Amino acid sequence: MSTAGSVARGRAPWHRARRVAKLTVVGAGVTAATTAAAWGVLIGQARQARRVIPLAEAPPPRGDGVYGARFPGKPLTMVILGDSSAAGYGVHRPRETPGALLATGISRRLRRPVRLHRYAVVGSRSAGLAPQVEAALEQQPDLAVILVGGNDVTARTPLSIAVRYLVDAVRELRAAGAQVVVGTCPDLGAIRPIKPPLRWLARRWSRQLAAAQTVAVVEAGGATVSLGDLLGPRFAAEPARMFAWDRFHPSAEGYAVAAAALLPTVLMTLGAAEEQRPPLARPGDVRSLTVAAQVAARNAGTEVSGTEVGGRERGPAGRWAQLRRRRAWFGHHQRAEEPTEPGATPSTAEEPTAPGATPSTVEERA
Repeated sequence: MSTAGSVARGRAPWHRARRVAKLTVVGAGVTAATTAAAWGVLIGQARQARRVIPLAEAPPPRGDGVYGARFPGKPLTMVILGDSSAAGYGVHRPRETPGALLATGISRRLRRPVRLHRYAVVGSRSAGLAPQVEAALEQQPDLAVILVGGNDVTARTPLSIAVRYLVDAVRELRAAGAQVVVGTCPDLGAIRPIKPPLRWLARRWSRQLAAAQTVAVVEAGGATVSLGDLLGPRFAAEPARMFAWDRFHPSAEGYAVAAAALLPTVLMTLGAAEEQRPPLARPGDVRSLTVAAQVAARNAGTEVSGTEVGGRERGPAGRWAQLRRRRAWFGHHQRAEEPTEPGATPSTAEEPTAPGATPSTVEERA
């Protein structure tokens, strides 16, 4: 095998991801001519958005610790990497962070303890994943959840660079034996302090990056869930409830919605028994990965993972992928546990759900 051939094959997923991003239909009505004509307006709006959306003034609460400590067995080790959306910026209690919500859900469904380590950093771009992965690998994780992309959009990081850092992170984690789930770039066009036409461009750039991330992550052996404008409709109806004080990051309820979308895919990657999985909202679709990425970028809550057709991973159009839109298991008011330190009595933790019990509020994600 020639070095040139290896390099070409290694770069192929990034090139395919970039092509898919360019093909992604966003329906925002933005053309190149509109972009050029509105450039002066966009610069002014970007400055105004930065004034309206304050900078992070304090780090989010840490949720590190053991969840489901009452359950027997060796804890499953989970790490959460990425930016402020992974860290949980905008909430005040550890149990309100995405890591705590996911760790609680995993421990209840698998009936085993989960040890959570958060390495996500507020303000991080995809380029910042490398040191996070290095630190996370010291914990020998069973599962890694990555939420990243929003800062790449606002900084206009080239797609190829943002995707390259993400795929390197996924490959390192997979090589170490960890399962990897990536929540792709959220739709920044859903953020109300960002006004048109900047909002339209933010939506376009967000969806392009999300599609590119999907292709690259699945090729690298991970699974993705599109976060898209998951919070957009709710924010429009209940802005004070779904978003934090800065009107940019989710509130505790907003993070619960995102965790609800991620949890079924996380459980799937961990090999949860079929009867433990939530039923599909509709039969899964098998498509080429490039098409699946475009569909997922336009439909929040869509899982994309690699699959086989006739015993083969690839068809005439490339890698096969499974599209699933699952029913979520969390409701908005489903409460996560507080973490328990190793060796401590879990007196502050919420009582685990009984076997076979169903949360009182289950939201349809179809």
